[in-house]
Amino acid sequence: MRLNTIKPAPGARRDRVRVGRGIGSGLGKTAGRGHKGQHARTGKGKVKPGFEGGQMPLQRRLPKVGFRSKMAAEAQEVFLYQLARIEAGVIDLAALRAAGLVDAKAKRVKVVKKGEIARAVKLSGLLATAGAKAAIEAAGGSVE
Repeated sequence: MRLNTIKPAPGARRDRVRVGRGIGSGLGKTAGRGHKGQHARTGKGKVKPGFEGGQMPLQRRLPKVGFRSKMAAEAQEVFLYQLARIEAGVIDLAALRAAGLVDAKAKRVKVVKKGEIARAVKLSGLLATAGAKAAIEAAGGSVE
């Protein structure tokens, strides 16, 4: 056997159907497109994706889902046990950024009571929950 003698099995490859080539072919005259209508025309048989013939399309019938707040990206949380690791006496937004606890795009930071804090720290320009504020003041710190 040689590469130039290889052929597909008989019947494996059928000839292409040539439509619109006379009555004897079985696909003459309308060439399998039927009589009149949108799909019988040349170049006009397409509609935009999602079009349902004037019926309200599925993507418009279904309800909108979800919402992404632009404010959420600006606000972040910091825990008490994370504050305990920072060496600075006055903890503000710049100190938290330097410690790598908040992103550069954070504009508001809230301290949440999770964990313990033993040393006195002074929070400046940060929000704090009632429990976190009480824990900081109990350790001898203050919240501005």
